[in-house]
Amino acid sequence: MFGWLKNMLRPIETRSSGSGYTAQVMAARDSFISGRRGVAELTATVQSCVSLWEGGFAMADVSGTELLTRQTMAMIARSAALNGEAVYLITELGLVPATDWDVTTRDGKPRAYRLSIPEAGGGRTVTALAAEVLHLRIGSDNLSPWIGTAPLRRSSLTGAMLHAVESALGETFENAPLGSQIVPLPDTGADDMASMRGAFRGRRGSTLVIEGVAQATAAGMNPQIGQKPDQLSPDLSKSMTSETLAAAREGILMAYGVLPSLVNRSATGPAVREAQRQLAIWTLQPIAALLADEASAKLGGRVEIDTIRPLQAFDAGGRARALSTIIKTMADAKEAGISPGDVSGAMRMVDWKE
Repeated sequence: MFGWLKNMLRPIETRSSGSGYTAQVMAARDSFISGRRGVAELTATVQSCVSLWEGGFAMADVSGTELLTRQTMAMIARSAALNGEAVYLITELGLVPATDWDVTTRDGKPRAYRLSIPEAGGGRTVTALAAEVLHLRIGSDNLSPWIGTAPLRRSSLTGAMLHAVESALGETFENAPLGSQIVPLPDTGADDMASMRGAFRGRRGSTLVIEGVAQATAAGMNPQIGQKPDQLSPDLSKSMTSETLAAAREGILMAYGVLPSLVNRSATGPAVREAQRQLAIWTLQPIAALLADEASAKLGGRVEIDTIRPLQAFDAGGRARALSTIIKTMADAKEAGISPGDVSGAMRMVDWKE
């Protein structure tokens, strides 16, 4: 009786809805954690792409600030390639990288950070306003625009497949009896056969099993006829491991903006140059522009970053021909008495900014 009355008087418990603040924080934190590390990052394909990003940013021309040194640019590129974002504390001595951070936002924009700064004797925690933190983000979504996502996070299925195939191949080459055979020999005594088997056991690439001919041919009249060594090496071609591995690698390369033709054994000079232009123009330069805008807003001056000129990511022959044509056009315009303003207007009509 009293238990029923107690249940009737118990206050109604209220909880947040599935689309409330708690759900958004959990989803954002899950995206933050999942986008930082992955098994595919250990593969040579991913590390090759990360090295290309590092080299491109380290070679970039930076104007307007001295804080973005080549070492800092390389670390920013590596962090963006693996984590999708890079956070640096702006100090009087330069930019200090953060290993972990929490952020508070308003209208989806960061307001303050709690940063974990790495130190040789142990890290320390620093609280800073958004204006004191350089935060580069790539691949941000509407759910958490203050968090970046790495290319592997955006292509997790391909990365998982690449890791699965390479792990399977690694286990196969480690445990499979590669190069081992079953060799038929004439029957001898049991002790002789046992000692012969023991002599070959565990020798990778050698004869693994010695089989008596009588057992193999059911003691026929001609025990040596039709007998040949049997291979124990697995036939991986039927599993399409080569095709699957190549497709996974090409998917990872495209996720990082690297054309698969760059790693083709038969690639020629023009194909390599086009792959370099594709990487610099459509991948590295947009990220550099995002970093330049962030640095301009936080460092108090106009910052410009160019990755195309240092990497020679342009058609030198085409530029030479274009320059020759422009000079010839300007000379013809001068002879015809056309004013420089009219020439500039005509150039803007064909998308020449300057």
